[in-house]
Amino acid sequence: MTASFDDVVPVAAPTRVPVLGGGTFPVRRIYCVGRNFADHAREMGAEAPASKADRGTPVFFAKPADAIVTTGDVPYPTATRELHHEVELVVALGRDAPAGELSVDEASALVYGYGVGLDLTRRDLQAAAKAKGLPWDVAKGFDASAPTGELVPADAIGELAPRRLSLRVNGELRQSATLDQLIWDVPEILHELSKLFALRAGDLVFMGTPAGVAALQPGDTCEATLDDVLALHCRITPASL
Repeated sequence: MTASFDDVVPVAAPTRVPVLGGGTFPVRRIYCVGRNFADHAREMGAEAPASKADRGTPVFFAKPADAIVTTGDVPYPTATRELHHEVELVVALGRDAPAGELSVDEASALVYGYGVGLDLTRRDLQAAAKAKGLPWDVAKGFDASAPTGELVPADAIGELAPRRLSLRVNGELRQSATLDQLIWDVPEILHELSKLFALRAGDLVFMGTPAGVAALQPGDTCEATLDDVLALHCRITPASL
């Protein structure tokens, strides 16, 4: 017999990201990769590896699933005067990983599709936490901190390495890099994540940002693209509170 449950409080439905051509992708978790482009690592004051052998391990953090924004309007967050943009490739997982550590060769089979997104960051809060040696979750995992464009099935994207990830703010190019500049590519990141978490269908992975992060203000418009196959258009609106 299947047990039935009566919820004692109303809860919002899972966050969903539209898929090009129809349908939606229900989001379970959002994993993010820090310092995955050498030029961004350097601009943030960190050392960048000279070779693959020097990479160490990736830096991971998380955002809540309901941080996703797909409507185009992104409210300027509270408690900050320094909201920064970080354009990123978004990887959507369509299968559960097998039990145990995922091999690099197995990783690609988990990928449903790709999108582009913004890892919005309250940079002043992050800097203050870093200066005190404290965690900086509140700088990354706040409401509406993960604007995301439509997802496109992986087969429609083809090889990722030569694709160019870009961000324009008010028409001005702010960030741009090809994906062959990733320190850890998608299969490698999924392999590393599987050592720490049980990866499941519905997970999103934000893959890290290239150099050029900078401040956003209410009224700014953002256009994030991966060549001409993925796009995100959004506008920063005044704080909602």
